[in-house]
Amino acid sequence: MRCEIRHITEYRYPKPAWDSFNEVRLYPASGERQTVRSFHLLVEPEAEVYTHRDYFGALVHHVHVHAPHTFLKLQAEAIVDTHAVPDPGPVPFSALREVSGVDREFLTFTARVPAGDWPEVFGVKRPAPGDDLPTFLMDLTTHLRQRFTYSPGATAVNTPLAEFATHGRGVCQDFTHAMLAITRRLGIPARYVSGYLYSGGELRGAEATHAWVECLVPGVGWVGYDPTNDCLARERHVKITHGREYTDVSPVRGTYYGGGRGELDVDVRVYAEQ
Repeated sequence: MRCEIRHITEYRYPKPAWDSFNEVRLYPASGERQTVRSFHLLVEPEAEVYTHRDYFGALVHHVHVHAPHTFLKLQAEAIVDTHAVPDPGPVPFSALREVSGVDREFLTFTARVPAGDWPEVFGVKRPAPGDDLPTFLMDLTTHLRQRFTYSPGATAVNTPLAEFATHGRGVCQDFTHAMLAITRRLGIPARYVSGYLYSGGELRGAEATHAWVECLVPGVGWVGYDPTNDCLARERHVKITHGREYTDVSPVRGTYYGGGRGELDVDVRVYAEQ
């Protein structure tokens, strides 16, 4: 599937701001699942832009606007081809004993994905060593989709996971952090994925950047699961990057001097053809 993506972030300030620094993580990843055909980052007003690869391999654009300004526009445009990959075959849960090295980093708990008895909190039955891991992960994806309500505006970017567990309403970030907390507690390496979603009117979370989970299935690799939509991450999912939690993959973040209390508008459009 060929996906054309336009992502516009606009800041408006009541007073002039200056020395605005922004980190932009919007360059899609390349790999087995997808190929980046083109990418352009347009910045208004004129800015100094340079790039580097972060710890997780994402290409980060650093945008520095020196001059006073009351408006900043970051427009990312990309064309990405996504590819079908086979579903994982049977793998016993006991195969996770073989996980070692850097993959174990994604068993680490963080501020947004804290340690806790999350399987019990979310009503998830612990699997037995002989249970099939991919089946368990798909069942978990379904469980979270059925247990919680997708409700834009119900949570904020800093809403604690425990609050989402209690109130039962949130967005894709909350569903993803919940699945990360459960899988890591059960010894399944799992990472937070930031990306885009071509909805076609059928899937939830396409109005901005989307989030889902990649879990390590021994002998297979990293497999994407989308608990917001109860599905595997397939051709409609366009990956930008991954990390331990949202903080590692925030699409745009930055600082500035002056300006007063600014306003932020984000518009994401994904067009696709088979």
